[in-house]
Amino acid sequence: MRRRDIVAGAAALATGAGVVGALRHSDKKPPPAARSDTLAAPNLSQNRKQFRMATSWPKDFPGLGQMPNRFAEAMQLMSDGRIEVKVFAAGELVGATECFDAASTGAADMYHAAEYYWQGKSKGFSFFTAVPMGMTAAEIMGWVDFGGGQALWDELSAKFNIKAFQAGNTGHQTGGWFRKKMETLEDFKGLRIRMPGLAGEVIRQLGGTAVTLPGGEIYQALQSGSIDATEWVGPWNDLALGFYREAPYYYAPGFHEPGASLSLGVNLDVWNGLSAAEQNMMRFAAKSANDASIGEYTFKNARALEELKVKYGIEPQFFSTEILKRVGEIADNVVDDFGNADPLTRRIADSYFETRNQMRYWTQMSDGRYIAAREAALGQ
Repeated sequence: MRRRDIVAGAAALATGAGVVGALRHSDKKPPPAARSDTLAAPNLSQNRKQFRMATSWPKDFPGLGQMPNRFAEAMQLMSDGRIEVKVFAAGELVGATECFDAASTGAADMYHAAEYYWQGKSKGFSFFTAVPMGMTAAEIMGWVDFGGGQALWDELSAKFNIKAFQAGNTGHQTGGWFRKKMETLEDFKGLRIRMPGLAGEVIRQLGGTAVTLPGGEIYQALQSGSIDATEWVGPWNDLALGFYREAPYYYAPGFHEPGASLSLGVNLDVWNGLSAAEQNMMRFAAKSANDASIGEYTFKNARALEELKVKYGIEPQFFSTEILKRVGEIADNVVDDFGNADPLTRRIADSYFETRNQMRYWTQMSDGRYIAAREAALGQ
């Protein structure tokens, strides 16, 4: 590396570390910025830059909608106000599932979304959000940051003129809201459930129908009866959307997304036009949003679950061992078949499985055994 790049990177690193800590303890939103529907190029006057971020989330939605806001705030702080990221909610600039194309073509400068929304473009993208019976939040962070996942993601995203990073994680997701009890495998036959990604194929092999809907359309579909059930995220977000009013049976665990990673995707031409310091700012702004989200979801899911139980009388249900065992058998076959789509997806899948299997025993020996011991000691 050239000396000036090393100096610039070190400066961003030092600043970024402080921002990560600051944002973990702050729910403050970035200062409001005037909205614009124009698609003009970023403003470069007086060395100031402005970027448009299209997202898949409802405006200022708890958790998901705050992740891109945290990224924007971090960029402002690290650049001393020189770089502004204007965050557009789903539908304000483009539709919820159109932000990838917008960033790829330059109609937007970047997006914040879930990579499995793009599995129609490449099945490899699903591995960078979540796959059934896949990695936990800590495990997927380990794979991407230290196990070769980022290099594979870079290779895949570059085919679509994108540079992508982890920029949020919901942690473990719940199994969903159902109009009826789900006690046996027979209960999945004929079921219409909102469930995107590879988990949708698991539902189909169980005899149900999987439907992909953006978050803003789920409640209406549940209310109208066009779907019988839905998964979304977890208690915090599920409470905000009021699913308990339409489908009172709340199931866990969420086999489909044990640690769903959300992403920042930057137009590759925009990325290549940044200085080394600016690129490092983006890396650490994305990391700050990612790290803060896990603690936030853990804390606020717990509080929301208590409210669902105490205020609304929702008593969580648990999938039977029979159901989970069959789901596991189907899931690994489905995910492995996905890996055969093309040589790059095969390499992504192989890396994902190898890393997951290496981490399984440690996760069970550490978190799994400890949680079981804590419950035995503390009781209900």
